[in-house]
Amino acid sequence: MAGTLVLVRHGQSEWNLKNLFTGWRDPDLTELGVEEAMRAGKALKARKIRFDLAFTSALQRAQKTNALILGELGQPRLKTIRDQALNERDYGDLSGLNKDDARKKWGEEQVHRWRRSYDVPPPGGESLKDTGARVWPYYIHTIQPQVLKGRTVLVTAHGNSLRALIMALDGLTPDEVVNMELATGVPVIYRLRDDSSVRTKTTLKT
Repeated sequence: MAGTLVLVRHGQSEWNLKNLFTGWRDPDLTELGVEEAMRAGKALKARKIRFDLAFTSALQRAQKTNALILGELGQPRLKTIRDQALNERDYGDLSGLNKDDARKKWGEEQVHRWRRSYDVPPPGGESLKDTGARVWPYYIHTIQPQVLKGRTVLVTAHGNSLRALIMALDGLTPDEVVNMELATGVPVIYRLRDDSSVRTKTTLKT
């Protein structure tokens, strides 16, 4: 039997609260974001989950969420690998802009296309497809082998980097993935088979 993969989108960030495009910018968690991360840890503890290894992005909102989860589990010193391959989608010229202001500047339809399409990037940024092009190889070569050894692995990252990963795990089409939302601080537990396919998927209530 292969192992367990747990995906958690970071808790609410300061820029989530301000309705700003964040991308590779590095705001901290809000108080609510800290609470969400701690609730995720408590929910995992209630399921008696213990991790063998953790992965997170190069951005502090994901790193702090990871640390808070591990703290709740009594595993604060667990080996954690940080890599920008797991970073949020790069929003390019939109980064730091208020989403409502962006709509006024470029129009509702254009901003919606940048935000929700699968393969149309914003100016100077990445599409979801581009994000997947760095997430998928990292998962296949670095994360998945650990799970296939029977280990329990935590990945704390971002809405779009995790959506790209879930797209591959769940076998979603480009049309299906653009309509998928991922809540902050909610663990998604995958149990894999030895051939790397998904045996079960559970979304925890926090």
